[in-house]
Amino acid sequence: MTVNEAAREGAHPGTHEGATVLVVEDEESIADVLSIALRYHRFQVMTAGTVREALALAERTRPDAALLDVMLPDGDGRALGRELRARQPDLAVVFVTARDAPTEIVGALGFGDDYITKPFNIDEVVARVRAVLRRTRPADVLPQRPPLRYGDLELDETTYCVHRAGRTVELTPTEYALLRFLVRNGGRIVPKDQLLRHVWQYEHAPAESTVVETYISYLRRKLEPLGPPVITTRRGVGYGLA
Repeated sequence: MTVNEAAREGAHPGTHEGATVLVVEDEESIADVLSIALRYHRFQVMTAGTVREALALAERTRPDAALLDVMLPDGDGRALGRELRARQPDLAVVFVTARDAPTEIVGALGFGDDYITKPFNIDEVVARVRAVLRRTRPADVLPQRPPLRYGDLELDETTYCVHRAGRTVELTPTEYALLRFLVRNGGRIVPKDQLLRHVWQYEHAPAESTVVETYISYLRRKLEPLGPPVITTRRGVGYGLA
């Protein structure tokens, strides 16, 4: 299945499937539950365990919604929510926290869109994310995203189409996700473990895993007939764009 076919298959009028949700939670078990449930419902998910990681991710990817824990190792989730909203006024902000005092809830709702207390029902969390996106996205339509560009590569973040030198390149969803991550990192060499973590969501991949090498070869096979080699290899380190 190509990425265009996947987008068509996953599209349902009146929903926000495909929207990007930033999950900021330092407890791995909770972050995993939220991520798995959201991905099951066809959201794109990014995870961060600290304020610093969250700000860096949001700067690069501009999510549609953020699920924020209030108590984080390096700061307050409410302050993070204010900062994210200041940078991106249309971002939907939902707090997920064990704090359930009325003053906490009222204070957070002063600038956030919703407040969910732990322990939570995961189906309710997904439903609330959808409800918040319906309120923050006019007519249930996600905003037009500017294309990602690197050299003669162009990735359309709305239609998931890829072009090189003006010619369409048909990619699978995983190939698209890998290329997008390389493009977002510009000319930097991205270590293999980061690719496994961000593209395949592997926290502890087997040392002998060759999935990255396999998909890099798939991308090269599709991109290089349309121009000079664009993916570089730093042996023993990782991959980047030329």
